[in-house]
Amino acid sequence: MIHTILSFVLAFFASGLMYAQNSTADYNKGDVFEIGSVHYGNYRHINFPRANFIIKKGGIPNFSNITGQKVVITSIDKNRNGKQVATIKRVDSRKFFNSQKYVTVSIDEAIKQKELLAIN
Repeated sequence: MIHTILSFVLAFFASGLMYAQNSTADYNKGDVFEIGSVHYGNYRHINFPRANFIIKKGGIPNFSNITGQKVVITSIDKNRNGKQVATIKRVDSRKFFNSQKYVTVSIDEAIKQKELLAIN
């Protein structure tokens, strides 16, 4: 009786540990995504420059033109916290806001918050 109870408890904890693992999707160089829409241009995980830096470089800080743009991953690194940080550029090789060619993204968080949408 005690052996069956102990084996049941052990099996319960073992199955719980398997489901508790973090599942991180693997993203590769060349994967294509679409920029999703957020309210008031508050992209938290896509590191767009502030409006004053865009203006200084001769760009126009209009975040409504960014939504729906297709972007491609050019490189992926891990930061000190172990999070994946990707560098993206537009598929059509134009600049973001007519001033920035590349932008960095915390890719896992951006996909969870639907700032980046996967294209099938």
